[in-house]
Amino acid sequence: MGLSKTQRKLRIRRRIRKVSFGTAARPRLSVFRSNTGIYAQIIDDNKGTTLLAASSRDKDLASTKGNKSEVANLVGKTIAEKCKKAGIGQVAFDRGGNLYHGRVKSLAEGAREAGLKF
Repeated sequence: MGLSKTQRKLRIRRRIRKVSFGTAARPRLSVFRSNTGIYAQIIDDNKGTTLLAASSRDKDLASTKGNKSEVANLVGKTIAEKCKKAGIGQVAFDRGGNLYHGRVKSLAEGAREAGLKF
């Protein structure tokens, strides 16, 4: 019998987290995608703290018009700009068990366009 959708996603997430680890020099960019929004966090796994965060529900992005992929691109640009201000230039990308497709890909491309390297 096959795995359910959530079990499969959890298995992929565990496999990604074995390899992707955030340090102070190169923190982890974690992406969470829900049906209505998309969220990005910059995490230092050594300390276990969230350094920065951006989401589609932020006040400046909540009133943005466009489809979900366009909003995800803006979230990527926002998190990259916050990283520049904090002095973070390079991150490890954690797609959170989602496929690198659609909104997750759009967020990553937006972050790369704004100058974040991963």
